[in-house]
Amino acid sequence: MSTETTASAASSGNAATDRFRESGKTSSLTVDVERVNLLASKLIKAANDIVLEERVSYDEFNALKAWLIKVGADGEWPLFLDVWLEHSVEEVATDHREGNKGSIEGPYYVPEAPEQNSPATIQMRDDEKGTSLLFQGQVRSTDGSALPNAKIELWHADEEGFYSQFAPNIPEWNLRGTFIADAEGNFQINTMQPAPYQIPTDGACGQLIAAAGWHAWRPAHLHLKVSAPGFELLTAQLYFPGDEHNDDDIATAVKPELLLDIQPATEGTGVQTTYDFVLDPVAK
Repeated sequence: MSTETTASAASSGNAATDRFRESGKTSSLTVDVERVNLLASKLIKAANDIVLEERVSYDEFNALKAWLIKVGADGEWPLFLDVWLEHSVEEVATDHREGNKGSIEGPYYVPEAPEQNSPATIQMRDDEKGTSLLFQGQVRSTDGSALPNAKIELWHADEEGFYSQFAPNIPEWNLRGTFIADAEGNFQINTMQPAPYQIPTDGACGQLIAAAGWHAWRPAHLHLKVSAPGFELLTAQLYFPGDEHNDDDIATAVKPELLLDIQPATEGTGVQTTYDFVLDPVAK
């Protein structure tokens, strides 16, 4: 068994929490009192309605308290929110788009991955396991014009389902990279096909999954952020046809338009896929 499997929910959860704190996502947050009042009141009312409708006991209430404390102690709030809530936030954020709709970011994004011009090969170990994958396509605007020098950030799990910087004994930027498309918006990235994986189950989220009789699996997927000046940032996950968990993804993030078309490689071994990105211009 790989030493990578010593990764724990607490270690990966706390890493995700630290990344979120460092991300600056809340640095420009302005708090509208009326909006906070509305959302917080609805959330509290919904929780109280559940208590009354389902006649929640003190034992169940105290079990919830203990579990919420454990979520924080394990650093798993990013995991919990990204798995069970982010897909709805993402749907609201992108429902106006004419181009690609995208998907959730998840808790394992790390900015400023090493940059290369396309065509390129993502950083990986010399003996990286798995099936080689050529990921290629074009970045365009909704008007059909190519977006030269568009930026494609790519990150994904390895064949054992682990992410660099969130599991031990993996090189820092393994299977992570930033790639610059050519003058016609075209890109070619050589990487490895990722594996399905279970979200960490030895912490609070795993405790909930076991108690509710759910499974913890996510289908194999590529994570991407695609951007160009003057256009909305696209965050996406792309999935592989035939994965048994495409229909019951624990994060409810799979959409039909996000499924890749996987074909045998035209050169060498492995597989390849072509997927184009269409970005919406920033509203003026």
